[in-house]
Amino acid sequence: MRDMKRQNVSKKVRSNRRKRQRKPLDLRCLLHRCLRVGVGVFSITLVVAGSFFLVQLLLASDQFRIDTIRVEGNQRLAQETVVALSDVQPGMSTFSLDLDLIGRKIAENPWVKEARIQRIFPRQISIRVVEREPLAIVNLGYLYYLDMNGTIFKLLDGSDSLDYPVITGFNAGQLELGQHKDRAQLLNVVGLIEELQARSQFGLDKVSEIHKETGGGLSVYTLDSGVRIRLGNDKYHEKLDRLERIYALLKPKMKMLDYIDLNVDEKVIVRIEWSNNTTKS
Repeated sequence: MRDMKRQNVSKKVRSNRRKRQRKPLDLRCLLHRCLRVGVGVFSITLVVAGSFFLVQLLLASDQFRIDTIRVEGNQRLAQETVVALSDVQPGMSTFSLDLDLIGRKIAENPWVKEARIQRIFPRQISIRVVEREPLAIVNLGYLYYLDMNGTIFKLLDGSDSLDYPVITGFNAGQLELGQHKDRAQLLNVVGLIEELQARSQFGLDKVSEIHKETGGGLSVYTLDSGVRIRLGNDKYHEKLDRLERIYALLKPKMKMLDYIDLNVDEKVIVRIEWSNNTTKS
């Protein structure tokens, strides 16, 4: 009896299970999806290929070939020199130009601080040059120009002007190695020159040489009689104020002076050469 009950229960359970029916494969829907994917891929390929051929067409088009090269900002360099440095020639496609590379080529000239290149469609290119301005001449065995940023930028040749104060006392080897101390002292020289440029009684036109002393301080030599004026490392404005207060009295006696020392606070120390005496003002 127990076995019969078990068999009946198992039959009932089996008969109560729902049978899952498999849906037939919708070939039409699958084909539609495949068609949409294919159309999308074909469209993307067509756009890429069309863009490629359009670019090639533009590169080959005579409508975008350079016929005018405009140079601006050049004072020392002739326009022909700037154009030659750029390597840009009429007839080149404007789209084939590497503007950054052109700027770097032009900036290889020592007079050029910066060169900015711009396309002007359809057939022009603009080159704007920022030139360096000499502030002084640095004697490193050879003579070089120094600009207002403290950068030594050009070896002088026969065509260059010598009408600038000469800076001495710097070591070429240390500057080439990028010695921080010497670089900072060059900027110190620039600061002194700018201070002298702003003065009327004892200005830059009264100075022939700026010398870096062994200890690092600066001295200037006067254009008249070559008298050394010791200025040290700082407080140039204050020290030159003191000098200018008595410069009118000292000027007629410059040939008699050995040096003037401004490194003592509130004092102007003057050494007279012929008497070996030192006086204070």
